[in-house]
Formats: sequence, structure tokens, C-alpha cells
Amino acid sequence: MSQQGDLLHVVTNDDLSSARIAFGRAIMWGSGLILVLMAVLQTGQVQGWWDLGLTNWRPTLYAYLTWAVCLCWGQVLTRGEQGKRALFVLPAVLFVVSLTVFPLLFGVLIALSDWNLSSVSGRRFNGTANLVRMWNDPFYWNALGNMVWYVLAILVEYAIAFGLALLLNAQIRARKFFRVAFLLPLMLSPVAVSWMIGKSMLEPRFGPVARFARWLGWDTPSFFGDPLIAKLSIMVMDAWTFIPFMMIMLLAGLQAIPKEVQEAARVDGASGWRGFWEVTFPLMLPVSVTAVLIRIIFKLKLADIVITVTSGGPGGATDTVTSFIFREYRDRSNVGYGTLLAMVYLVIIVIAMTILMKLADRLARPRT
Repeated sequence: MSQQGDLLHVVTNDDLSSARIAFGRAIMWGSGLILVLMAVLQTGQVQGWWDLGLTNWRPTLYAYLTWAVCLCWGQVLTRGEQGKRALFVLPAVLFVVSLTVFPLLFGVLIALSDWNLSSVSGRRFNGTANLVRMWNDPFYWNALGNMVWYVLAILVEYAIAFGLALLLNAQIRARKFFRVAFLLPLMLSPVAVSWMIGKSMLEPRFGPVARFARWLGWDTPSFFGDPLIAKLSIMVMDAWTFIPFMMIMLLAGLQAIPKEVQEAARVDGASGWRGFWEVTFPLMLPVSVTAVLIRIIFKLKLADIVITVTSGGPGGATDTVTSFIFREYRDRSNVGYGTLLAMVYLVIIVIAMTILMKLADRLARPRT
């Protein structure tokens, strides 16, 4: 009995006519040229080279959507079944490009412009002037230096989080209660933490912490007046918020370690500190590295607490790059310069995280 009727018909390259392939290539290249032409025309109008009466970027958006549809259609026309398979990925790629690449290109264009919202002249292209200004800006480099100290504080946070995870993994009384209690700071927003601790508990006149400090003999407690104390106070508030995040990740890693491994280590004489250093800690390295890397990403975005409590003071001692960029936008309305600072910071983050991930991969690799 023939089973040809049960077979699926697959379109191969031999089944594609030359006219079909030519038509598919024509619509892809034609729509692409229209997109490039429209982008050039609108860019020229924005730069003041000509006036076409275009009030917004919608024509370029419509040209991009047309090119995306023609590209998907052209893949099917020119590649047959392989083109249909590409449709499972291609629309998602085009959507990501529209949400990331295009805004990034617009950001680069703004970063190379002199654009102050309080100026009547509007946006003007100024090339690398903003880059030269950044290079000579001591406040920006001060904020970058502060970020180094904030990131190094993660080592202390990691040690505290690991200790709490070990405590909650042990057989202690009210263990479930403490797990919930230690997670409460993570449920609060950084702005709420700023007002609850920075603006209320650490208030120098009537705050309970300030009153307790006076009772201990500190005559004029000021948690945000001295540069060093202010920076430490910001670190403590930020750590109080995000240590539970690292703790819960480390606790999950501890619970995933087979108990047989720890029992075998005890039988072999590795108990207490030796068992932790030679058995538990090496097994926890992949989880530890992941927790620290994610915490670094969160730390590099630190801004809410600084903006709410100190606004970067005193004298820029608590400033972060994100809070400094925020003030460039809000207080000084320097859209062009602020965008350039954000772009440079993005490049620094990408390079730093790439290096850290390479080192982390080497550190977490099993030793044989």
C-alpha cells in the first residue's frame, strides 16, 4: 500500500522558480532602500539641511514596519521551507531591534548634541564637545570613584548574606519566622527605605537613632554631614535592602547540596570551619558568583536612596553616576550632556561586566 498521501510536501530550493526568487529579493531590497531613504530624509530635516514638512518620525516608523513585513515575506519567497522556519525567530529579532537598536542610535545622536531644555535655540549638533566636557568634569569622575567603593561593599554584604543563609539553613527554632522577617526589607522600595530610615530614623534632631547616639555620648550626631559617615550610611541602607536578595539565593543553593555529601565530610573528619571551607563553600561557588554578579548589576544602578536622602552630598561624597546623571537632566536640563554620560556609563558597565563574567566563569569552573 502506498503511503505517499501521508507524506508532507516540503518545498526545496529546486521547487522555487527564478521569478519567485527575483520578486522576493526585489521586495526586500526595495523596502530596505525606502527605509534608508526615509531615515536620511528625516535626519536631514532634524539637522536643518532641508524642510520637508515632516513633524515626527512616524514616516520612518511606517517604512520600518513595511520593510519588516517585506523581509519576512521575502524569506519565504526566496528560501521556501527554510524561510518559514526563520519566521519563528525573525519577528522577535525585528521587535527587539526596534526597542533597543533604534533608541540607542537616537541616544547617540542626542549625546553628540548641545541640547538644554531651558535654551530657546533647541538642539544643536556639537560633535565631541560633550565628551571633552565629561573628560574635564571632576564631579563625574568623583561619582565613578564612589561607585568603586559601593561595589566593593558587596563583599561585606555577601559575607553577611552567607552567614544568614547558613543560620536559616540550620535546625533552629522559629526558622520559618526568621526567613520571612529577613525578607521584609526586600519587599520595600528603595524610596520607602530612604524615607523610613534616612529621613526618619536617622534624622539628626528627633530621630531615634540620633537620640540613642546622643545617649551614648555623641553630642551632635549627623549621619549625612560628614562625607565618610554619609557614604557609610548610604551603604548600610542599600545593604539592608538587598542583603535578603543574596541571602535567599544562597539559601536555595545550600538546600540543594545533598546531605550525604556533608555527612560523608563529617565522617572523614571535616567538621565545623574545615567542612565549610573545603566542602560547602566550593560547592556554593556557582551560586555565590551568580548572586554577586546580579548584586553588582543592582548596585551599578544605585540612585533612589542617594537622590532621596542626600542628593549626592555632602560635596558629592555619596554621589553615584546614576544620581549625577539624574541631576543633569532634572536640575540643569542638560539633555545632551546627560545622555552622553549615560552612554559612556553604559559602555563602562558592559566592559566591566564582561570581564567579571569571564573571571566568574573561570572561578566557578569545577576543579579536577
